[in-house]
Amino acid sequence: MSDADLHFYFDPVCPFAWLTSTWVRQVMAARDYRVEWRLVSLRLMNAHIDYDTHFPPDYEAGHNAGLRMLRVAARARSEHGAEALDPLQAAIGRAVFDQGSWADDGVPLAERERELATTRTILTEAGLPLELAEALYDEDWDGVIKDETDTGLALTGRDVGTPIIHVDPPDGPAFFGPVISRRPTDEEAAELWDHVVALARFPGFSEFKRSLRERPQLRAFGVEAGEVGLVEDWHGGSRRLKR
Repeated sequence: MSDADLHFYFDPVCPFAWLTSTWVRQVMAARDYRVEWRLVSLRLMNAHIDYDTHFPPDYEAGHNAGLRMLRVAARARSEHGAEALDPLQAAIGRAVFDQGSWADDGVPLAERERELATTRTILTEAGLPLELAEALYDEDWDGVIKDETDTGLALTGRDVGTPIIHVDPPDGPAFFGPVISRRPTDEEAAELWDHVVALARFPGFSEFKRSLRERPQLRAFGVEAGEVGLVEDWHGGSRRLKR
């Protein structure tokens, strides 16, 4: 059984999962929490959806790239333990969203050689062996990722996105989000956490939502630290064109 204070389910290409994870890391530092990083795939969550009619262009390519990187994460965990995902999740997020090395609106490019090179750079930063990059194109890991995706969705229901946070597992509450577009200050981080968890722990609480969102405060989206992104109206929790 995990001795983590919370489980954080992430997809590497979700900007909101990345922003929320940076906030959770602030909380980890302030509260001495232990986080176990877990895998959830937007591509597998949306396997039943026709991307061409339901999503803007490039969504499928981005979600497929996220699935490939999750294969690397699954292999890293299998060979080097759950603790390997902590530096790997952070290194992926910095590469995709803060450094913009996988450009085009935060979506990784599909070219195999560039993807391999970028993944090896990420693995180097995370202190992990470069041969783990070979898992990018190994579909044998997809069963592990699907099982973990289903586990996360069983905690929240299926009409959610990423991230999913499970507090005080195995019996504590789980929820999608919170979706944030800016990094809070360290003082704001702890206060925000307390409010979110208090809501989640109330047995009758289900949803607190608005569809208007700022573009994420990330370099990959052209929004620098301290700037406020353009406000957009997201349909169904994403930029889906229809349900």
